[in-house]
Amino acid sequence: MSDALVIIDIQNDYFPGGAMELEGAEEAGRAAAGLLSRFRAAGLPVIHVRHESVRPGSTFFLPGTPGADIHPLVAPQPGETVITKHFPNSFRETPLLEILRGFSATRLTICGMMTHMCVDTGVRAAFDLGFSCRLAADACATRALSFGGRAVAAADVQAAYLAALGAVFAQVAPASELTLP
Repeated sequence: MSDALVIIDIQNDYFPGGAMELEGAEEAGRAAAGLLSRFRAAGLPVIHVRHESVRPGSTFFLPGTPGADIHPLVAPQPGETVITKHFPNSFRETPLLEILRGFSATRLTICGMMTHMCVDTGVRAAFDLGFSCRLAADACATRALSFGGRAVAAADVQAAYLAALGAVFAQVAPASELTLP
């Protein structure tokens, strides 16, 4: 089994002062940084995915703005792969699948932001493409949502999405419990 780390959208706009601040972004960013450090130390492939919003009316991750930059906690090092995407699915219209195949990756460890959007979509797509997936629960962040006039707290959104992904699509655990080969 060949491992790779995929870091999805840990970008400045999700942190305090950003255009789409998430609850727990700093804590999730630190957990992702620890996971990234372990993958680097093990010499395993790391892929950074960053979102640029090109849809008319977009309010965050705008191309050329500091908010679209990868956060310093998980900044890529020279030689690490960085993929830019324009959709929630990290595989859609990107070279991610080909890059992972080039690394002979069969098991992905995934972390990132927003849990309920791009992380959820990325994990499900990776599973559908045949990868074994692990999701670092504490290295993900989301925000409160609402539906049908009902407010849903960020902690409840996070718990619901992690529970759903853990039911079929991924092993969901704290980053510290995801062992490396």
